[in-house]
Amino acid sequence: MQFEVWAPLTGHVAMLLDGATYDMARDRDRDGWWTVEAPAADGSRYGFLLDGDGDSAGPRPDPRGRRLPDGPDGLSAVVDLEALAPRPAPAPQTRLQDAVLYELHIGTFTPEGTFDAAAARLGHLTALGVTHVELMPVCSFSGRHGWGYDGVAPWSVHEPYGGPAGLARFTAAAHEAGLGVVLDVVHNHLGPSGNHLPAFGPYFTDTHHTPWGSAVNLDAAGSDEVRAYLLGSALAWLRDYGIDGLRLDAVHALADDRALTFLEELSAAVDALAADTGRPLFLIAESDRCDPRTTTPRAAGGLGLHAQWNDDFHHALHCALTGESQAYYADFAVAPLAALAKTMTRVFFHDGTWSAFRGRTHGRPVDHRRTPAHRFLGYTQTHDQIGNRALGDRLSASLSPGLLACAATVALTGPFVPMLFMGEEWGARTPWQYFTDHRDPELAEAVRSGRRREFAAHGWKAEEIPDPQDPATRDRSRLDWSEPEQGVHARLLDWYRTLISLRRTHHDLRDPDLAAVRVAHDEERRWLTFRRGDVRVAVNLSPDPVTIALGRNGVRVLAAWEPVAHPGRDGRIHVPGETAVVLAP
Repeated sequence: MQFEVWAPLTGHVAMLLDGATYDMARDRDRDGWWTVEAPAADGSRYGFLLDGDGDSAGPRPDPRGRRLPDGPDGLSAVVDLEALAPRPAPAPQTRLQDAVLYELHIGTFTPEGTFDAAAARLGHLTALGVTHVELMPVCSFSGRHGWGYDGVAPWSVHEPYGGPAGLARFTAAAHEAGLGVVLDVVHNHLGPSGNHLPAFGPYFTDTHHTPWGSAVNLDAAGSDEVRAYLLGSALAWLRDYGIDGLRLDAVHALADDRALTFLEELSAAVDALAADTGRPLFLIAESDRCDPRTTTPRAAGGLGLHAQWNDDFHHALHCALTGESQAYYADFAVAPLAALAKTMTRVFFHDGTWSAFRGRTHGRPVDHRRTPAHRFLGYTQTHDQIGNRALGDRLSASLSPGLLACAATVALTGPFVPMLFMGEEWGARTPWQYFTDHRDPELAEAVRSGRRREFAAHGWKAEEIPDPQDPATRDRSRLDWSEPEQGVHARLLDWYRTLISLRRTHHDLRDPDLAAVRVAHDEERRWLTFRRGDVRVAVNLSPDPVTIALGRNGVRVLAAWEPVAHPGRDGRIHVPGETAVVLAP
C-alpha cells in the first residue's frame, strides 16, 4: 500500500506502521511530498515522524487520515473505503427547490449520541416529511463531546460517533429511507487542541487574522496545496460516503485574496463531480455578508454556490415573535413585520441599508426578478441562534404553542427552502447549550471564562451561564424523545407534518419566483398575510383576534392552528389570536 504526506518544511520523514519504521522518500514529481510503500490492511495503525519534531514528539497522525481511533493526538488507522458499509441505495434526486432540511447534531439527537442511534430515528423524519438531514460537523475534534466546529482533522470522522463506518451506515440508511444527507464542514479555522497541521506545512498564515487566530492559508505561499487539501476532503465526503451536499460554515470568515477564490474552485469541483456521477450535489453557504454574489453562478461573476442561509429572514421573524432588540436584532426590531415582509420579497433586509448594529451600511440588493427563491434557506431556529444565547433557550421556552405554530407556518409556506432544527417540530423543551470537552485544563478554563465574560457584558451573572465543560450541559441539550407523544408537543408535531405535506402537494408553495410573492402586514395589530400563487397565508401574532381582508373570496381553509370560519363573501377572514391559517381556492 502506498502512503504519502505533504511535509515541505522537513528534511526527513519516516512512517511508523504497526510498530515498524519505514523511511519515506521525496516524490520527484511533487514538491514537498514524501511517499513509501508498505504492507498494511484495514485498521493498521500509522503515523509520521518529522525530523523537526525531536525524539520526544512521537509520530503524528496523517493529515489526510480517515480514522483516528484514539482521537486527534493518536495514530491514524487505515480505512478500506470499499468495506465501509453495504453500497447505499441510490440517493434521492430531490432538487433544492423541493427540499425541506432538518439540522441535527449526532451527539445530542439521541441519548446514545451515535450514527447508529440516529439512523434508528430516521423513521421520525420520514413521517415528518423532510427531504434531507443536515448533520452538524462530524470530523475529529478533541474530547468526546462538542458542537464539532473545532474539528482538527478534516478528512476524518469523529470516533465516538461511530467513525467512518458509522457515517457510511448512516448515509446508507438515510438513502434507503428516501432522505438526502447534507454535511456541515468548516474551512475557516481548525480547533485549538489536537491540531497537528502546522508541523507538516504552511497550512496557516499570519497574513490574515481571524477570531480563531491565524487564518487558514488560502492565498499565501503554499496555498495551492492547502486548497487541494480542503478540496480533497470536501469531495471525499461526497464521493466516498455518498453525502449529497455540504453546508459551508461562515464563508465570510475565509481570508482569501487570490483572483480565483477557494469557493469558486470548490463549487467548480462539486459541479464537475455532480456531472460525472449524475447526482444533484449542492453547496449551501453560511454568510453574514448579505451578498447575492455568493450564490450567483460563476459564469455571471459569482462564487457559484447553490444556496445560502438567510439570517435576515430569521432575525426579522425572531423579532416579530419575541420583541427582542439586543445585538444584531436591533436593526430588525424597529419595525419587525416590515422587515419580515421585505425579506420575503427582496431576500435581504440589509441590501445596502444602514445597520446601526454595525455602524455602517451593509449588504447588496438581490435581483429578485431573476434570482430563484431556492437560492436561500429560511428557518425559525438553528444551532447558532439557539446555542449562542446565554442559556441556549429555544423559542419554546418563551413562546406559546400558537406563536410556535405561526413561526413554523411562515417558514414552511414562505418562499425560501425551509430548514428545521432538531426538536423544533414538537416544541422541544430541552435547551441547546454550548458544550465542550477540552482535555487541556488551561483551554477549558479559557473557554469557560470567555463565555462568562461575553454574557456579562449583557447583564448576565457568571453563575447563570452554563459551564461548557460540565457534562450536565451536554446532557441537558439531548432531545427528550418522550415529548413528541405528549399533549401540545404532539399537536405541534402534527402541525409541522401538515405544513410540510402542503408544501409538497401544492406547487405554488415551491414556486421559485420571488417577484410573485405578495405580502401585507399591520405592524400595530401584529398580523401578516402573504400570497404564493393561489395559496394565501394569514398569521396573527397578537393574542387578540383580528379581521383580515384577503382580497379574494371563494377560498377554503387548508389548515388552521385554531378553528376559523370560512371567509365571507367580502373576502375577509376572522383569525383568532396567535393563529396561522393557510387557504386556497
